[in-house]
Amino acid sequence: MADVRSPTLPGDPQSAEAPPSPTHVTTRREDYRAPDWLVPEIALDFSLDLERTRVRAILSVERNGDHDRPLKLDGDGLALLKVKLDGADAAARQDGEQLVIDIAGDRATVETEVEISPAANTQLMGLYASGGMLCTQCEAEGFRRITFFPDRPDVLSRYRVRMEGDAARFPVLLSNGNRVATGEAADGRHWAEWEDPFPKPCYLFALVAGDLQANSDRFTTASGREVELNIYVRAADLPKTAHAMHSLKQAMAWDEQVYGREYDLDLFNIVAVSDFNMGAMENKGLNVFNTAYVLADQDTATDGDFDNIARVVAHEYFHNWSGNRVTCRDWFQLSLKEGFTVFRDQGFSADIGSAAVKRIEDVRVLRAAQFPEDSGPLAHAVRPDSYLEISNFYTATVYNKGAELIRMFHTLLGPEKFRAGTDLYFDRHDGEAATCDDFVAALEDASGVDLSRFKIWYSQAGTPHVRAHISHDADAKAALLHLSQHLAPTPGQAVKQVMPIPLRTALIDRHSGEQIGDERLIVLDEAEQAFRFDGVGSAPMLSINRGFSAPILLDVARGPGELERLAQADGDPFARYEAIQELMMRALVAGAQANAVDADTVVEAIAATLADDRIDAAFKAEAILAPSEALIADRLDVVVPDAVHRARDALRAAVGARLSDAMLAAHRQEGGAGNDLSPEAKGIRRLRSVALGYFAAGDATAGAALAKAQFDGADNMTDRQGALGLLVSLDGPERVQALDAFYLRFREDPLVLDKWFGLQAMAQRAETVDEVLKLAEHPDFTISNPNRLRALAGSFAANHWAFHSPDGRGYAFLADMILAADKLNPQTAARLVPPLGRWRRFEPHRSKLMRAQLERVAGTSGLSKDVYEQASKSLV
Repeated sequence: MADVRSPTLPGDPQSAEAPPSPTHVTTRREDYRAPDWLVPEIALDFSLDLERTRVRAILSVERNGDHDRPLKLDGDGLALLKVKLDGADAAARQDGEQLVIDIAGDRATVETEVEISPAANTQLMGLYASGGMLCTQCEAEGFRRITFFPDRPDVLSRYRVRMEGDAARFPVLLSNGNRVATGEAADGRHWAEWEDPFPKPCYLFALVAGDLQANSDRFTTASGREVELNIYVRAADLPKTAHAMHSLKQAMAWDEQVYGREYDLDLFNIVAVSDFNMGAMENKGLNVFNTAYVLADQDTATDGDFDNIARVVAHEYFHNWSGNRVTCRDWFQLSLKEGFTVFRDQGFSADIGSAAVKRIEDVRVLRAAQFPEDSGPLAHAVRPDSYLEISNFYTATVYNKGAELIRMFHTLLGPEKFRAGTDLYFDRHDGEAATCDDFVAALEDASGVDLSRFKIWYSQAGTPHVRAHISHDADAKAALLHLSQHLAPTPGQAVKQVMPIPLRTALIDRHSGEQIGDERLIVLDEAEQAFRFDGVGSAPMLSINRGFSAPILLDVARGPGELERLAQADGDPFARYEAIQELMMRALVAGAQANAVDADTVVEAIAATLADDRIDAAFKAEAILAPSEALIADRLDVVVPDAVHRARDALRAAVGARLSDAMLAAHRQEGGAGNDLSPEAKGIRRLRSVALGYFAAGDATAGAALAKAQFDGADNMTDRQGALGLLVSLDGPERVQALDAFYLRFREDPLVLDKWFGLQAMAQRAETVDEVLKLAEHPDFTISNPNRLRALAGSFAANHWAFHSPDGRGYAFLADMILAADKLNPQTAARLVPPLGRWRRFEPHRSKLMRAQLERVAGTSGLSKDVYEQASKSLV
């Protein structure tokens, strides 16, 4: 979605602990102990009902090691009906949320029967109801809400599952593995039995029962096996599943070609669910997806939606090996599966689209989500050392920074040695629960390369700050690259160690723009280092961290005109993009600090980029897009949101006014028909919206008219949403007309209605807070659906200017949403806390208001441990 420890660093533990609470217990990685009891086999029998489901579980248990400790089974919210040990009533006792059973021998059969209420399960963890169907979510610790079991990832079992339910209400009965039997039962009920031949941890268990229809297809593996593929949805949604099926087949073929991984069952099922906390879940052979990552057609889904569906379908499929066949030993190793699989899905997306644009998008996400995490109160290592609630560690650090760590390994080893290492990893640990150290050891053993120093990236939080400048010796015809690094303290880590940082580096001739010699991979592994380049006749320009080879903050000393030249000449697409972005960022930071702004260089660089026929529309769109207000704020010691907003608006207005003809030409570029999903067509549509935004910034009246014309004439959601996304921030009749038309057309489509809520929450208007408060009272807003809550509250919290309204109403609104959601769904509520946790970065007035709302949240009685951990750590 999913022990040989590295050397302990000064300042451990790596995660600052929340203040003590009588009901919340901290789990620490250093306390890991192998399970006392294993469960090689489990049989589950479900009598399904929306209100009252009975679950009978038969566990074959084995003592693990020489000890006399009892069997302890985790449970949460279960009504226990009976417990048997080897067929006889057992003298079991409950200790908190655990069921404790004393067992004399080394093996036994334990039977339990419990009752649960899926309809009352608003947490959406365990077995729950969604729109009349039943489904499960067990990662990380949801299986204990289904039956009593040692709910930890290092207990792997083979599952046999029987389900019985009303045939009319639940005509489709699905679980993991293969369906082995079906039949009719009394009173209009029917049943199905499923077996999964592969041992798996309980977090990968899945069950779905409902009135669904399948888009079915087949895939022939490299070895010639036929695999049946099904995507189950409600009947009305069946036409919107074609792209997801196409993406699945692409992912299966890609994993065979790039990683040599072939699918191992004869059946692969996906089910789309409306109420889901995450994007999707990789349950073995039965992936459960949020509908947002399955359903798409040109009328209702943007190009971004199509890309996200391909990415998430691939991600969950790739987990079949990097997460399922080899799983993680404990939840501290979460990045073992998630960071690795994100890296794999990034490679897939790059190969089926534009590699350059994909890298830009990935780094933008990292900077927007992970860098702030690394610099704030919730900073933690890729492999954290402690937690109160593991669900809080499904973070950008674990996923995205974890993927960057894997990318560094790939860069250091090269494709062939990296592939040899992953082959060894899969072969060595197939059917096991492994650790991050196991993964690194496989890479080392297969490549012969010592990676031990790089393991510090797993255990040390924070984003390294690298400074670079280059000097030139004309007589020696040599250039010297001077580098230094610094890593600021993070919670729980006051003292930092030097990081090994791989930097892809090249020198560029100032006059010709040609690269001087070959690109070099430099590893900065000291606090200060110098690297010599020979054969350099004149003072060169520096192109460094090409392809974003390391997740760092980079400060390069540049001469006059150097960024402008690199923006046109650098042969590395990402480095070229960085040069243009840095030109804009310098102007924006100056404006936010009330200093003089050199808009001329930005205008000239954007004009030259638009006019360059050597680059495609997709790259142009990404390169000229102005940095977000949040990214600008990250460059400031003290953030004043109004100043940041004014600076960005002013620069965009200057660009739009002076390049209005060029922006109109880009907007009118031919191609990009709505039914064309090629990378070229997507690029044209992307540039169309970016150019429209600049044009409207320079002339709001003409921009509104052009946006309304695009909205009315759009034959696809990308153009329609692009126009509406602009209109929501403008005053005038076009705004209201477009919003009303959008709502009337799509109010019956939940996913598109989420867009309607989200676009208004992101509006750059002084009235946005008032409008968001009204939307929270709208009949179509529901706090119980995670997608709808994220669309309104999550989008608003990402609206830098509106959220930070100086009256503090934005902060109060978010705190209200957190507290209300916490009563229903703590996991979703906790993910809304981090925007308030950045209070230290802001000017005193806003800082005080943000902290007050955090204190209100943290001080609320009966708070879940999910929200408590996030809020209390944010106050430390």
